[in-house]
Amino acid sequence: MLWSGWGDPAEAAPLPDTVIGLLRDLLGVEPRGSGPVALEDVTVPEPEGEPAARRALVAAVGGEEHVRTDPEARIRHTRGKSTPDLLRIRAGDVTDVPAAVVLPASHDEVLAVLGACAEHGLAAVPFGGGTSVVGGLAPERRGPFVALDLRRMDGLLALDPVSRTATLQPGLRAPRAEALLAEHGFTLGHFPQSYEWATIGGFAATRSSGQAYAGYGRFDEMVLGLTLATPRGTLDTGRAPRSAAGPDLRQLVLGSEGAFGVITAVTVRIRPVPPVRVYEGWRFDSFEEGTTALRRLAQDGPRPTVLRLSDETETLVGLAQPDAIGSGPRESSAGCLAVVGHEGTEEDTAHRGERAAAVLRACGGTPLGEEPGRRWAGGRYSAPYLRDALLDAGALVETLETATFWSRVPELYAAVRDALTGTLTEAGTPPLVMCHISHVYENGASLYFTVVSAQGEDAVAHWTRAKHAANEAILAAGGTISHHHGVGTDHRDWYLREAGPLGVEALRAVKRRLDPDGVLNPGVLLPAD
Repeated sequence: MLWSGWGDPAEAAPLPDTVIGLLRDLLGVEPRGSGPVALEDVTVPEPEGEPAARRALVAAVGGEEHVRTDPEARIRHTRGKSTPDLLRIRAGDVTDVPAAVVLPASHDEVLAVLGACAEHGLAAVPFGGGTSVVGGLAPERRGPFVALDLRRMDGLLALDPVSRTATLQPGLRAPRAEALLAEHGFTLGHFPQSYEWATIGGFAATRSSGQAYAGYGRFDEMVLGLTLATPRGTLDTGRAPRSAAGPDLRQLVLGSEGAFGVITAVTVRIRPVPPVRVYEGWRFDSFEEGTTALRRLAQDGPRPTVLRLSDETETLVGLAQPDAIGSGPRESSAGCLAVVGHEGTEEDTAHRGERAAAVLRACGGTPLGEEPGRRWAGGRYSAPYLRDALLDAGALVETLETATFWSRVPELYAAVRDALTGTLTEAGTPPLVMCHISHVYENGASLYFTVVSAQGEDAVAHWTRAKHAANEAILAAGGTISHHHGVGTDHRDWYLREAGPLGVEALRAVKRRLDPDGVLNPGVLLPAD
């Protein structure tokens, strides 16, 4: 992973001159004076902590080579990949750098690391693919912390083809997990935008939701069992696919973001690899019309495997197909693009496709054929690379997401757009605010916003004000503070209001019981003590 940006540097590409011109003419974006600092020019402070702490960590993971304190390893484990994270690291700001990067290879080694951290006053931040965009890897600390990198725990532990389950280790990256499962004819079917770099443990810890969720479900719906290492010992959950034996402890671990423990194994349900995948484009005159069509499919069926809808602005810009940014339809009648995908056997996909098409047509949709769907599928992991290119060009670009019930979608959509537009315009950098419905359910949907503006004098402070206004608008309009990015530190204060005083008190009690010394990811999900 590129230390100062997203993904494989070989996949990055500069913006076309036409897009740079549009940014300048429409938003007043001016090129920055310089790019990111060079890795070798970043000044990293000496590692904090006593020699005895390092010896304990080395003993926990079986060797010096698995406790890294060199500057490059520590820089590469500093914060995540949100726009504020990148703006700070590109400027050489490593104030959140870990004292060490520790690489355990087993559940028992994770337990030993947590014990060493508790004994020596170190905090521990679980680190998978490093793709957090909500401040989940930047703890609020009063002393040194270590990044607990799980990359050595990257195996397929068990596969049950009869029950269609697989047990995976947490450091397994999604493409490798798919490859291992495909050797047995199965797929997990979880394809979020972070797919190329994110890990199984991260998916579970953040309640991730993929782009084929409508057919395969969210990741938390796939999880049948979890093993959690905590400073107090091991928590095993999930003896059966469903149970009435009290509250489901899996739900306590899912979404806990490393604050309660470190996930060391995940048992998930798997499905046969579909022989046919078909993605199509549909056009609607308005976002309202398209939203009605998606609701009809979500509530009455047939539900496609992939179902998403871009609003007029996102469609016009072409962001629904990030590899073709700036080449979207320019006429004012561009309408809204929906991407509809079906996976399965040839007979099943054809049948469901015909039934879905009848619903979409009845709701005002116009079929655009498979070409828009193929382009979306081909470019669906490229948006983070586009974000880096926009930052290089001097633009501020960031995303946020939420969800609500169908009846509240119009109000939430308008409230967040108004909050972002008003705050950034007032600051002298009028933005382009785009949105798509990223996930649909029988009772509601998720809205995913992308914001582009000039960076202003202090881009981090600039975005912080806008994000604060958007978060307030989300709660006021009845939305959830996060649908699939998680809480981290960025959403924590609003999550506490969403959970309510008694809910927060219950979560604090769990934290104190499992992590009495406050070792785990302090300040993430809940304020540090």
